[in-house]
Order: sequence, then structure tokens, then C-alpha cells
Amino acid sequence: MLIDRDDDDGEGQGNLAEQSVTDLSNAIKRTVEDRFGLVRVRGEIGRVSRPRSGHVYLSLKDDKSVIDGVMWKGVASRLSVSPEEGMEAVVTGRLTTFGGQSKYQIVIDHLAPAGAGALMAMLDARRRALEAEGLFAASRKKAIPLIPKTIGIVTSPSGAVIRDILHRLAERFPCDVLVWPVAVQGKACAGEVARAIKGFDALAPGGPVARPDVLIVARGGGSIEDLWGFNEEEVVRAAADCSIPLISAIGHETDVTLLDHVADLRAPTPTGAAEKAVPVRADLIAQVSEKGNLRVRAMTRRLDTLRERNVQAARLLPKPDALIGDKRQKVDLAGQGLSRALLDIFAEHRAGMADARASLRPAAMQARLREAESGFRQMSARLSPVRLRRTITERGDGLRALSAAMVRTGRGLLTEREAALKGFARMIEAVSYQRVLDRGFAVVRDSTGNVVTAPDGITDGNALDVEFAAGKHLPVIAGKGGKPRPRKASRTDKSDNAPPDLFNFQ
Repeated sequence: MLIDRDDDDGEGQGNLAEQSVTDLSNAIKRTVEDRFGLVRVRGEIGRVSRPRSGHVYLSLKDDKSVIDGVMWKGVASRLSVSPEEGMEAVVTGRLTTFGGQSKYQIVIDHLAPAGAGALMAMLDARRRALEAEGLFAASRKKAIPLIPKTIGIVTSPSGAVIRDILHRLAERFPCDVLVWPVAVQGKACAGEVARAIKGFDALAPGGPVARPDVLIVARGGGSIEDLWGFNEEEVVRAAADCSIPLISAIGHETDVTLLDHVADLRAPTPTGAAEKAVPVRADLIAQVSEKGNLRVRAMTRRLDTLRERNVQAARLLPKPDALIGDKRQKVDLAGQGLSRALLDIFAEHRAGMADARASLRPAAMQARLREAESGFRQMSARLSPVRLRRTITERGDGLRALSAAMVRTGRGLLTEREAALKGFARMIEAVSYQRVLDRGFAVVRDSTGNVVTAPDGITDGNALDVEFAAGKHLPVIAGKGGKPRPRKASRTDKSDNAPPDLFNFQ
């Protein structure tokens, strides 16, 4: 459709056919798809969205532009590496438009990391993040049982790996094996392996299906893309949460996945995993036999040593006859003496029984009855009322005489004690300090009532009490110096030889 742009009067626009928005959008869509029917684009994956429909929506970007992309469910399920934000990828597809939002996007038919370097960088970043959580710590590792009864194997049921493992187990130590079939590469690998590990761990001990004692997750060799399912986070976390010891046998010895880091034990190959899971039965039998022989030889040597010690001890011990000869003779003598004593006792009892038999004869019984009757009569005579009154009267007279004697004796003792007390009182009165006061002396006491025997303990102003004869007291206050001084004779004194005043402290 050509338009004459020189027609400025607008009349030429009437020749242009009108279109709807949908028609225009479809025309643009056809033009874009015809021009860009197959493109290959490299860029960094931006946001990634996974709705419940199973489709994957993402964006590809470089330092200047961004283009949206969509990956339908069928294509997404076949990917060996899940797209993640920040991953460098190369996508192949076709460019189209989405009229509902007036934008263009690329429909992705294939997605691959942009070289092994990108995958390794992403793998290293994921490894560091999981290691920071402690999932690879040595303290989380569980010991592999020496002789497992049941082994659970998570691998493909149709590959050579399962045949190699079963063959090596049958050679070394036959045991029960449970195989959980899974996809070992591709999009479904990670989910099936994680579910298999969780399924084995969920088995109850003693249930209808035996709970494995050890798990083996195995796969043959391959590229990093083929082994990528064992680097997924859900597989690593399922292995970390598993309570059953787990052996990782992914690829060859040079292949290392994140499952190898979290597993309790890493085997270089699937065959090596079988060797690490069980011991060699013949070697165990040989070891048990050798240990049994060692035990028998040790017991034999011990018995020989004990037997030799017993022989030596028997030589040092005296003969039994020498030990018990004296005791045996004493027992014989005691037995003979016991026989004689029994015969003597029997003779005494026999004589006593003869005497009792004689005393029980009628004549003897009558004589004893007569003696008892005479005794009863004498007792009855002593117990007559007249005799009892006489006896009571005699006893009463004796008690009254005894009472009078006791009264006389008590009065004499009281008189003697009274005289002695009076003598003691006179003696105390004679040596009393009151008699000394009667001779013209006095007693000086301090304020506490203690007797003052020297003036050294008296100070100025002390209150003193002076006691004279007949209980008279005179209060005195000590003068200066606390020492008595004789008072000077006054003019009115008639004699120069007057005695000093002992109580004047002025």
C-alpha cells in the first residue's frame, strides 16, 4: 500500500483502508515471525517465573537491553539444567509478539548454559551457600554400619550401574537389596532422586517393607550437564535430612557433585560404593576363625598356668591326715565320754523313777496324807481369832514402844544441834567487824559499797560512806589530791598533841 505523502490536503487519506487493532497486531506478529523465525541469543537470565501451569517465563539481558522469553511446559520438562537468575545462557527459538500487552518476546525451544565455565560458577556459588548453612559439616556425617541387613539403591533400573552393584554385593556379602528406580539425568532427575531418598527414610522399622540400613545413590559417568540433577538443591537437602547413612557414587572418580559433599561417604564409582557398603564375607569368616583360635589358645595357656599353680600349691599343703588327725582323736574321745555320761544319766533317772514308784504306794501315800493333815491342823490352830488378837495386841505394843523411843531420840538430837548452833553464833559474833568498830574504828566504803583499804584508789570528788559503831553512817566527799592529810591544830586547840583527822581530805 503506497501513500502519496505530497498530498497535504488530506484528501488522499480517504483511499487508506481502515484496520482493527487486532488486524494490525496480527500483521505485526506475522512480519516479526517471518523475519525472525529462528534466532540464537546469548545473555544473562534475569527474573525467572514458574507458574503452576508448568511454563517458564524469564528475561534475557545484557548491559543495554532486555528481552522477555517464554518456555512452554514440554520444553521446560526436557531441560537438563534449570534456568536460574544470574546464569549466562544461550537460547534458541523464534521471535513473536504478544498482542495482549503490545510487546515482543522470544519463544525458547532450547536453553543451555553458556559453556562449562558458567555452570561451574553457578555450581560453586551454590556450594558455598549450602556449605555456609552447615550441610557439609563433618559433624553431620553418620557412620556406615559394618554388616547391613538391607541396602537401598537409588539409580536407574535399566543401566549397567545396578548390575555392577548387585554383582559386587553378591561376591562380597550377599544381603537384601531394595531398588528405587529413578531418572538419573534430565529435568525429572532431581525430583525423583529427592523423592526416593525421602521415601526410603520414611519407611518404619519393622514394617512390611524392610527399612534399609544404608542407602546408595549411584549413576555412571557423564558430562556436567548429565550429572546436573545431583547438584540440585532439593537433592542435597533431602540427603542432609535423611537419617539413614548414605553413600554417594555419582560418575567416575573425577566427577564431583554437591551430593558427594553432603553424603556420609563418597565412593569413586558405583562398584566402589558396593565395596564400601559391605565387607568381604570370606575375610570376616577368616577373622572370626582367627580370633576364635586366639581365644582358644589363650584359654589353654591360662588353664595350663592354673593347673601348674595348683600342683605347686598341692606340694606345699600338708596331708589331710596330718591336719585332721588330732581333731579325729578328740572326737573319738568325746564320743566315748558322751556314751558314759548318757549311761550315768539313764541310771540316775532310773533310780529316781524307782523312788517315785515307791513313794506312790498306798502305805506311803497314807503316811504322807497323815503328815499333811497334821500340818493343816497346826496352821488352823495358829489362825484362830483369839490367837490372832493376841498377836495383833503384841505387835501394837511393840510399835508404840518403838515410836516413843524415836521421839525421845529426836528430841535429844535437836537439843544437841541447838547448843552447837548457839556456840557457832557466839564465835561469829566475837570475830565480827562490829566488835572492831566498838573499839573506836570505822569502815570507809566507796559509792559502789566496796571497802576502801588505801587512799590510792580515791580521786577528787568521790563520794564515800563512813560506818561507825552501832550502825551509824557519815557521808563524806573526797578532797583535793585524794590523799588524807592531817588537819593543822587550830588556835582553840588546848593541846598540841591532838590526833590527826583521818577523814579530812581538804
